[in-house]
Amino acid sequence: MRIVWRNIITSTNLDVGICLSFKYMVMQKAIGLLLLIIGAVMLIWTGFHYTQREKVVDAGPIQISAEKQKSVNWPPYAGGILAVGGIIALITSKKKE
Repeated sequence: MRIVWRNIITSTNLDVGICLSFKYMVMQKAIGLLLLIIGAVMLIWTGFHYTQREKVVDAGPIQISAEKQKSVNWPPYAGGILAVGGIIALITSKKKE
């Protein structure tokens, strides 16, 4: 009876291991695809601009505000690095199948 109990525990652990391995593989594919998409977008658009309102004068009922344009930029090679990382993650996840 004790041997049967050990076999049940061993097979359950094996099933859990296979399930975790499958989840890891799916997660690695999802992360690889996400990195590839973000990298491609970063290669196409190297930044964006936005407008921010700032109060210049706030004297009681009189308020004067100015609009300032700000920009956020990143180098194109950052997108390339992310895209290559995504490709590597996708390739290594397919090798484990």
